[in-house]
Amino acid sequence: MEIQTKKFAVLIDADNSSIHAISSVLEEVAKYGIASVKRVYGDWSSEALKRWREVLLPHAITPVQQFAYTKGKDATDMILIIDAMDLLYAGALDGFCIVSSDSDFTPLASRIRENGLIVYGFGRKTTPEPFKKACDKFISIENLVVEEKDESKQNFSDEKTLDVKEIIKGEVIEKDLSKQQIDKATLNLIYKAVKDNSDDSGWAYLGLVGAYINAVKPDFDTRNYGHDKLSGLVKALGVFETKLQGSQMYLRKSSFSSFIKLVQKAIYSHSDQNDWVNIQDIMKYLEKTDLNVRNYEEAIESIHSGWLEFKLVGKKKFVKVNKVMA
Repeated sequence: MEIQTKKFAVLIDADNSSIHAISSVLEEVAKYGIASVKRVYGDWSSEALKRWREVLLPHAITPVQQFAYTKGKDATDMILIIDAMDLLYAGALDGFCIVSSDSDFTPLASRIRENGLIVYGFGRKTTPEPFKKACDKFISIENLVVEEKDESKQNFSDEKTLDVKEIIKGEVIEKDLSKQQIDKATLNLIYKAVKDNSDDSGWAYLGLVGAYINAVKPDFDTRNYGHDKLSGLVKALGVFETKLQGSQMYLRKSSFSSFIKLVQKAIYSHSDQNDWVNIQDIMKYLEKTDLNVRNYEEAIESIHSGWLEFKLVGKKKFVKVNKVMA
Protein backbone atom coordinates (compact mmCIF):
# COMPACT_ATOMS: atom_id res chain seq x y z
CA MET A 1 0.00 0.00 0.00
CA GLU A 2 1.45 3.35 -1.06
CA ILE A 3 1.71 5.98 1.68
CA GLN A 4 0.32 9.34 0.61
CA THR A 5 2.74 12.20 1.30
CA LYS A 6 1.03 15.16 2.96
CA LYS A 7 1.08 18.51 1.21
CA PHE A 8 1.51 21.74 3.16
CA ALA A 9 1.34 25.46 2.57
CA VAL A 10 4.17 27.30 4.31
CA LEU A 11 3.04 30.87 4.99
CA ILE A 12 5.67 33.19 6.48
CA ASP A 13 5.02 36.49 8.22
CA ALA A 14 8.23 38.38 7.37
CA ASP A 15 7.52 41.07 9.97
CA ASN A 16 7.47 38.55 12.81
CA SER A 17 9.92 35.86 11.69
CA SER A 18 13.67 35.38 11.53
CA ILE A 19 15.47 35.18 8.20
CA HIS A 20 18.13 33.05 9.94
CA ALA A 21 15.64 30.30 10.77
CA ILE A 22 13.97 29.80 7.38
CA SER A 23 16.32 27.06 6.14
CA SER A 24 15.83 25.15 9.37
CA VAL A 25 12.06 25.65 9.28
CA LEU A 26 11.81 24.22 5.77
CA GLU A 27 13.96 21.24 6.78
CA GLU A 28 11.62 20.66 9.73
CA VAL A 29 8.56 20.88 7.45
CA ALA A 30 10.12 18.20 5.23
CA LYS A 31 9.80 15.76 8.15
CA TYR A 32 6.02 16.02 7.93
CA GLY A 33 5.44 16.29 4.19
CA ILE A 34 5.98 18.41 1.07
CA ALA A 35 5.91 22.21 1.09
CA SER A 36 3.68 22.56 -1.98
CA VAL A 37 3.17 26.27 -1.40
CA LYS A 38 5.85 28.58 0.02
CA ARG A 39 4.97 32.25 0.42
CA VAL A 40 6.37 35.08 2.52
CA TYR A 41 4.39 38.24 3.21
CA GLY A 42 5.64 41.77 3.81
CA ASP A 43 6.19 45.24 2.46
CA TRP A 44 9.19 44.62 0.20
CA SER A 45 9.71 48.34 -0.35
CA SER A 46 10.80 48.52 3.29
CA GLU A 47 14.50 48.56 4.12
CA ALA A 48 13.79 46.33 7.13
CA LEU A 49 13.01 43.38 4.83
CA LYS A 50 15.86 43.94 2.39
CA ARG A 51 17.89 40.91 3.57
CA TRP A 52 14.95 38.56 3.01
CA ARG A 53 15.74 38.60 -0.69
CA GLU A 54 18.79 36.44 0.07
CA VAL A 55 16.63 33.44 1.05
CA LEU A 56 13.75 33.78 -1.43
CA LEU A 57 15.42 32.43 -4.57
CA PRO A 58 17.47 29.56 -2.99
CA HIS A 59 14.36 28.17 -1.31
CA ALA A 60 11.88 28.97 -4.09
CA ILE A 61 9.75 31.10 -1.77
CA THR A 62 7.25 33.42 -3.45
CA PRO A 63 7.24 36.96 -2.00
CA VAL A 64 3.81 38.55 -1.63
CA GLN A 65 3.82 42.34 -1.60
CA GLN A 66 1.57 44.18 0.81
CA PHE A 67 1.95 47.91 1.34
CA ALA A 68 1.26 49.33 4.78
CA TYR A 69 -1.60 51.61 3.78
CA THR A 70 -2.25 52.83 7.32
CA LYS A 71 0.21 53.29 10.15
CA GLY A 72 -0.42 51.06 13.15
CA LYS A 73 -2.37 48.49 11.09
CA ASP A 74 -0.73 45.22 10.11
CA ALA A 75 -1.77 44.77 6.48
CA THR A 76 0.62 41.80 6.16
CA ASP A 77 -1.50 39.75 8.57
CA MET A 78 -4.64 40.43 6.56
CA ILE A 79 -3.27 39.34 3.19
CA LEU A 80 -1.73 36.20 4.72
CA ILE A 81 -5.09 35.26 6.25
CA ILE A 82 -6.94 35.93 2.97
CA ASP A 83 -4.45 33.75 1.07
CA ALA A 84 -4.77 31.02 3.66
CA MET A 85 -8.56 30.98 3.29
CA ASP A 86 -8.27 30.78 -0.51
CA LEU A 87 -5.87 27.84 -0.20
CA LEU A 88 -8.06 26.17 2.42
CA TYR A 89 -11.17 26.22 0.25
CA ALA A 90 -9.23 25.13 -2.83
CA GLY A 91 -9.02 21.75 -1.08
CA ALA A 92 -5.64 20.67 -2.44
CA LEU A 93 -3.69 20.70 0.85
CA ASP A 94 -3.42 18.54 3.95
CA GLY A 95 -2.25 21.27 6.28
CA PHE A 96 -0.60 24.62 6.90
CA CYS A 97 2.69 25.75 8.44
CA ILE A 98 2.36 29.27 9.83
CA VAL A 99 5.71 30.91 10.52
CA SER A 100 5.17 33.80 12.91
CA SER A 101 5.44 34.81 16.55
CA ASP A 102 2.27 36.90 16.30
CA SER A 103 -0.81 35.81 18.28
CA ASP A 104 -3.04 37.50 15.68
CA PHE A 105 -2.94 34.22 13.72
CA THR A 106 -4.69 32.32 16.53
CA PRO A 107 -8.17 32.53 14.89
CA LEU A 108 -6.68 31.45 11.55
CA ALA A 109 -5.07 28.35 13.07
CA SER A 110 -8.33 27.46 14.85
CA ARG A 111 -10.37 27.94 11.67
CA ILE A 112 -8.07 25.71 9.62
CA ARG A 113 -8.23 22.95 12.24
CA GLU A 114 -12.03 23.18 12.27
CA ASN A 115 -11.88 22.11 8.63
CA GLY A 116 -9.89 19.02 9.61
CA LEU A 117 -6.48 20.14 8.37
CA ILE A 118 -3.21 20.05 10.34
CA VAL A 119 -1.58 23.26 11.55
CA TYR A 120 2.10 23.50 12.50
CA GLY A 121 3.22 26.75 14.09
CA PHE A 122 6.81 28.04 14.00
CA GLY A 123 7.88 30.95 16.19
CA ARG A 124 9.98 32.16 19.07
CA LYS A 125 9.58 30.63 22.52
CA THR A 126 8.10 33.96 23.63
CA THR A 127 5.17 33.52 21.22
CA PRO A 128 1.90 34.07 23.13
CA GLU A 129 0.26 30.88 24.44
CA PRO A 130 -3.05 31.31 22.52
CA PHE A 131 -1.31 30.84 19.17
CA LYS A 132 0.72 27.88 20.47
CA LYS A 133 -2.43 26.16 21.75
CA ALA A 134 -4.32 26.80 18.52
CA CYS A 135 -1.78 24.71 16.54
CA ASP A 136 -1.62 20.92 16.36
CA LYS A 137 2.08 21.32 17.10
CA PHE A 138 4.16 24.41 17.81
CA ILE A 139 7.92 24.35 17.17
CA SER A 140 10.29 26.92 18.67
CA ILE A 141 12.71 28.26 16.08
CA GLU A 142 15.39 28.64 18.76
CA ASN A 143 15.57 24.83 18.88
CA LEU A 144 16.04 24.62 15.12
CA VAL A 145 18.72 27.31 15.02
CA VAL A 146 20.59 25.70 17.92
CA GLU A 147 20.64 22.37 16.06
CA GLU A 148 22.43 24.04 13.17
CA LYS A 149 24.97 25.64 15.50
CA ASP A 150 25.51 22.30 17.26
CA GLU A 151 26.42 20.66 13.95
CA SER A 152 28.93 23.43 13.16
CA LYS A 153 30.65 22.77 16.50
CA GLN A 154 31.09 19.00 16.14
CA ASN A 155 34.89 19.35 15.96
CA PHE A 156 35.09 21.01 19.37
CA SER A 157 36.71 18.73 21.95
CA ASP A 158 35.75 21.00 24.85
CA GLU A 159 32.47 19.71 26.27
CA LYS A 160 31.84 22.75 28.46
CA THR A 161 28.53 24.59 28.10
CA LEU A 162 28.65 27.15 25.34
CA ASP A 163 26.71 30.40 25.09
CA VAL A 164 25.37 31.09 21.62
CA LYS A 165 24.16 34.48 20.47
CA GLU A 166 21.27 34.13 18.07
CA ILE A 167 20.01 37.05 16.08
CA ILE A 168 16.24 36.80 15.77
CA LYS A 169 14.30 39.73 14.35
CA GLY A 170 17.18 42.08 15.05
CA GLU A 171 17.47 41.05 18.70
CA VAL A 172 20.50 39.36 20.27
CA ILE A 173 19.35 36.43 22.42
CA GLU A 174 21.63 34.50 24.77
CA LYS A 175 21.10 30.77 24.40
CA ASP A 176 22.44 28.20 26.87
CA LEU A 177 23.11 24.88 25.15
CA SER A 178 23.16 22.90 28.40
CA LYS A 179 20.28 20.50 29.00
CA GLN A 180 17.40 22.19 30.73
CA GLN A 181 15.86 20.50 33.71
CA ILE A 182 12.34 19.35 32.99
CA ASP A 183 9.65 21.29 34.85
CA LYS A 184 7.28 19.58 37.27
CA ALA A 185 4.17 20.26 35.16
CA THR A 186 5.69 18.59 32.08
CA LEU A 187 6.93 15.62 34.11
CA ASN A 188 3.45 15.17 35.58
CA LEU A 189 2.02 15.33 32.06
CA ILE A 190 4.35 12.50 30.99
CA TYR A 191 3.29 10.49 34.05
CA LYS A 192 -0.38 11.00 33.16
CA ALA A 193 0.25 10.10 29.51
CA VAL A 194 1.84 6.82 30.59
CA LYS A 195 -0.94 6.08 33.08
CA ASP A 196 -3.78 6.79 30.61
CA ASN A 197 -2.21 4.70 27.82
CA SER A 198 -0.87 1.77 29.86
CA ASP A 199 -1.94 -1.88 29.87
CA ASP A 200 -2.70 -3.95 32.98
CA SER A 201 1.02 -4.30 33.68
CA GLY A 202 1.61 -0.56 33.51
CA TRP A 203 3.43 -0.61 30.15
CA ALA A 204 2.56 2.14 27.65
CA TYR A 205 3.62 2.38 24.00
CA LEU A 206 5.92 5.38 23.53
CA GLY A 207 4.16 6.45 20.32
CA LEU A 208 0.81 6.80 22.10
CA VAL A 209 2.47 8.64 24.98
CA GLY A 210 4.03 11.15 22.57
CA ALA A 211 0.73 11.69 20.74
CA TYR A 212 -1.07 12.27 24.05
CA ILE A 213 1.51 14.83 25.21
CA ASN A 214 1.43 16.75 21.92
CA ALA A 215 -2.37 16.85 21.98
CA VAL A 216 -2.39 18.37 25.47
CA LYS A 217 0.71 20.57 25.06
CA PRO A 218 1.28 21.49 21.37
CA ASP A 219 4.51 23.36 22.12
CA PHE A 220 6.09 20.33 23.82
CA ASP A 221 9.46 19.66 22.19
CA THR A 222 12.09 17.28 23.56
CA ARG A 223 14.77 19.61 22.18
CA ASN A 224 13.79 22.07 24.93
CA TYR A 225 15.34 19.54 27.33
CA GLY A 226 18.42 18.67 25.28
CA HIS A 227 17.14 15.55 23.51
CA ASP A 228 16.31 14.94 19.86
CA LYS A 229 13.67 12.30 20.59
CA LEU A 230 11.18 11.45 23.31
CA SER A 231 12.91 8.09 23.88
CA GLY A 232 16.14 9.88 24.81
CA LEU A 233 14.35 12.18 27.23
CA VAL A 234 12.50 9.29 28.88
CA LYS A 235 15.74 7.37 29.44
CA ALA A 236 17.55 10.44 30.78
CA LEU A 237 14.82 11.14 33.35
CA GLY A 238 15.66 7.89 35.10
CA VAL A 239 12.15 7.49 36.56
CA PHE A 240 10.75 5.08 33.97
CA GLU A 241 11.44 1.47 33.12
CA THR A 242 11.76 0.88 29.38
CA LYS A 243 11.71 -2.17 27.12
CA LEU A 244 11.80 -2.86 23.40
CA GLN A 245 9.44 -5.12 21.50
CA GLY A 246 10.86 -5.30 18.02
CA SER A 247 11.53 -1.67 17.14
CA GLN A 248 8.83 -0.29 19.44
CA MET A 249 9.62 1.13 22.87
CA TYR A 250 7.38 0.75 25.92
CA LEU A 251 7.71 2.46 29.27
CA ARG A 252 6.20 2.44 32.73
CA LYS A 253 6.77 4.36 35.93
CA SER A 254 9.46 2.82 38.08
CA SER A 255 8.34 1.55 41.47
CA PHE A 256 10.98 2.27 44.11
CA SER A 257 9.77 -0.59 46.33
CA SER A 258 10.18 -2.96 43.37
CA PHE A 259 13.67 -1.57 42.80
CA ILE A 260 14.62 -2.23 46.45
CA LYS A 261 13.39 -5.82 46.16
CA LEU A 262 15.39 -6.29 42.97
CA VAL A 263 18.56 -4.91 44.59
CA GLN A 264 18.11 -7.21 47.59
CA LYS A 265 17.59 -10.14 45.23
CA ALA A 266 20.81 -9.20 43.44
CA ILE A 267 22.70 -9.13 46.75
CA TYR A 268 21.41 -12.60 47.70
CA SER A 269 22.36 -13.94 44.28
CA HIS A 270 25.99 -12.96 45.02
CA SER A 271 26.03 -14.04 48.69
CA ASP A 272 24.39 -17.13 50.21
CA GLN A 273 24.98 -15.96 53.80
CA ASN A 274 24.17 -12.25 53.35
CA ASP A 275 27.82 -11.25 53.33
CA TRP A 276 29.07 -7.95 51.98
CA VAL A 277 28.87 -7.66 48.18
CA ASN A 278 30.78 -5.26 45.94
CA ILE A 279 28.32 -2.66 44.67
CA GLN A 280 29.85 -2.98 41.19
CA ASP A 281 28.61 -6.59 41.02
CA ILE A 282 25.09 -5.45 41.90
CA MET A 283 25.22 -2.78 39.19
CA LYS A 284 26.25 -5.38 36.59
CA TYR A 285 23.33 -7.58 37.68
CA LEU A 286 20.83 -4.70 37.34
CA GLU A 287 22.17 -3.68 33.94
CA LYS A 288 21.13 -7.08 32.58
CA THR A 289 17.49 -6.48 33.55
CA ASP A 290 14.93 -4.49 31.52
CA LEU A 291 15.31 -1.52 33.87
CA ASN A 292 16.57 1.75 32.45
CA VAL A 293 18.12 3.73 35.30
CA ARG A 294 20.28 6.74 34.59
CA ASN A 295 22.78 6.06 37.41
CA TYR A 296 22.57 2.63 39.07
CA GLU A 297 25.12 3.39 41.76
CA GLU A 298 23.36 6.60 42.77
CA ALA A 299 19.99 4.83 42.79
CA ILE A 300 21.30 2.01 45.02
CA GLU A 301 22.89 4.46 47.45
CA SER A 302 19.63 6.39 47.69
CA ILE A 303 17.96 3.37 49.35
CA HIS A 304 17.44 4.08 53.05
CA SER A 305 19.83 2.38 55.48
CA GLY A 306 16.85 0.61 57.03
CA TRP A 307 16.84 -1.69 54.00
CA LEU A 308 20.51 -1.75 53.04
CA GLU A 309 23.82 -1.24 54.82
CA PHE A 310 26.87 0.26 53.14
CA LYS A 311 30.60 0.34 53.87
CA LEU A 312 33.72 1.61 52.13
CA VAL A 313 36.88 -0.51 51.95
CA GLY A 314 39.65 1.49 50.34
CA LYS A 315 38.09 2.85 47.18
CA LYS A 316 35.57 0.00 46.86
CA LYS A 317 31.97 0.22 48.06
CA PHE A 318 30.18 -2.76 49.54
CA VAL A 319 26.53 -3.37 50.40
CA LYS A 320 24.44 -5.98 52.22
CA VAL A 321 20.79 -6.43 53.17
CA ASN A 322 19.87 -4.88 56.51
CA LYS A 323 16.13 -5.66 56.47
CA VAL A 324 14.25 -7.74 53.90
CA MET A 325 11.44 -5.94 52.08
CA ALA A 326 8.45 -8.28 51.87
